[in-house]
Amino acid sequence: MAERIVSPGVFTQENDLSFIQPGIPQTAGAIVGPTVKGPVLKPTLVTSYNEFVQVFGETFESSSVSKQFFTSIAAKEYLRNSANLYVVRVMGDTFSEATSIYKSGSLVTSTGSGVPSTGSLGNVPFTSSFSIRTLSEGANLNSLTRGANAPELANGVLPSGSANNLRWEINGADKDKGTFNLVIRRGNDTQRRKVILETFNGLTIDPNSADYIGLRVGTQTTVVRQDGSTYYTDVSGSYPNRSNYIRVDESSIQNIINYLDENGNVNSNAAALTASNFPGNSSGSFENGADDYQHPMKFYDEITAANVQGLDPTTAADGKNAYEKAFGLLMNPDEFDINIIAAPGLNQQSHATMLGTHVVNACENRGDCFAIIDPVRYAMSNADAVTEAGEVDSSYAAMYHPWILIPDTVTGGYAWVPPSTMMAGVYAFNDRVSHEWFAPAGLNRGGIETAVQPQYKLTNNQRDTLYEANVNPIAFFPGAGLVAFGQKTLQKKASALDRVNVRRLLIDLKKFIGGVSRRLVFENNTAVTRNSFINQVEPYMSSVQEQQGLFAFRIQMDEENNTPDVIDRNELRGGIFIQPAKSAEFIIIDFNILPTGATFDD
Repeated sequence: MAERIVSPGVFTQENDLSFIQPGIPQTAGAIVGPTVKGPVLKPTLVTSYNEFVQVFGETFESSSVSKQFFTSIAAKEYLRNSANLYVVRVMGDTFSEATSIYKSGSLVTSTGSGVPSTGSLGNVPFTSSFSIRTLSEGANLNSLTRGANAPELANGVLPSGSANNLRWEINGADKDKGTFNLVIRRGNDTQRRKVILETFNGLTIDPNSADYIGLRVGTQTTVVRQDGSTYYTDVSGSYPNRSNYIRVDESSIQNIINYLDENGNVNSNAAALTASNFPGNSSGSFENGADDYQHPMKFYDEITAANVQGLDPTTAADGKNAYEKAFGLLMNPDEFDINIIAAPGLNQQSHATMLGTHVVNACENRGDCFAIIDPVRYAMSNADAVTEAGEVDSSYAAMYHPWILIPDTVTGGYAWVPPSTMMAGVYAFNDRVSHEWFAPAGLNRGGIETAVQPQYKLTNNQRDTLYEANVNPIAFFPGAGLVAFGQKTLQKKASALDRVNVRRLLIDLKKFIGGVSRRLVFENNTAVTRNSFINQVEPYMSSVQEQQGLFAFRIQMDEENNTPDVIDRNELRGGIFIQPAKSAEFIIIDFNILPTGATFDD
């Protein structure tokens, strides 16, 4: 005990053992890459593939053929076995949301600079009521149809409308009450078959009302900022976004303050503004959305170093900046609780700085997540993969080879994809059926069920060559299909941490112990606090041991490592000693042939 007792007497001491043992919340994976639509450089949590499609889309037309980004394929595989995935959409530096400006019952178009111009009203001057902007960015959000007196085709069809963009409608406008309804619809619906995505009823443009359009819909936008080597998001706008699809441009709202007086009548001061400012029943669509893809976009096995699904990760403004910002944002463990990072499309051969530096550094600096890295582009040899593996030395990353052919269930064809596209799902399956400290490899937990064939059917000698170089082979076994048949990290030094299951065991333990420790920050460094830590951590460590994660462990947090000088520095020190369980990767069976007449002892 830290307390010194001298005089005889009876002393009591409390040890609060009543803390409820916190469990580890289900952590998420993170996938970085281009998507069909969705917010750019805003890590977004999705909990199902349906939600992913709703936010980020699934397929699109490229060269008159339906295509999918690697991000979509990887998300689908991962979300088959996990309910938490952060998606970070990347794009070139030149991108923007789509916009629409509204005036008193008529759709009004705008120029590329956002300055209102004439629309269906001809050259008659106007005052806009408000403008709305899509939360998603990109040219495919544009659904506006220009044309004198005929902005829509029969039955309200938009010639440029699609399932990936939006349109809007205002109905129920009541000037006597000062209210109207705003409906967000899918871009490819019709008047007879409306596909309503969201409805905001009873809106007003009175900022003193609880139904103010800015408050009910939201006005916020985010921008990625950099402070030295740290990336963060800067939020502007007074009202948090409550819509999943749009925000209102706060500065554009033509406010009518105190629209109704105390008797419920239109305020005499507002009456003059009502005719020009108050929204009327109408509908409209969006324009001015822009993206920064190069065309033609290269997909699947055709990607090159400088054209990865339309982005150039080797050039700052065409993709490199975006990837660096995405990985920088994910470096914050307090905001994003993740345990896996993958960026399908990038590979060490073509994008060494991006992967070997930014991704691996992000994982090492966090200390609680793991990177799945692709070594080479399509059609590269085993020797090429071995060479690239030698360029990275980290226990926080693993490589797999070769590429994989999968059926494209959406387009009906087949596609070559890099291993990371599928391996994130293998890790999620491993964690669902067992635990992080089991190897995501082998016939029981390493199967890639949706795969058709590998680029190369590796021989045993080829697998040996890859594995010796810390490249995990993807092997084909008759009757079993494709299997991840290795679980080495990229750490060059031989130790327990050169195996994926051991590194991920440490990640799991650090997440749990970190969660317990955060509850003790600013508590007094006394025996009570130290016992509280031990009494929460020890049961969890025991459960990991019982579930084959540890051979043995010991926890120390007492006066020995919390000496008076440590306490005076406002530190609380603990020590945890573990013997990780090792996977059986080499099974050796001796067959002993005995002579006739030999007996078998029991």
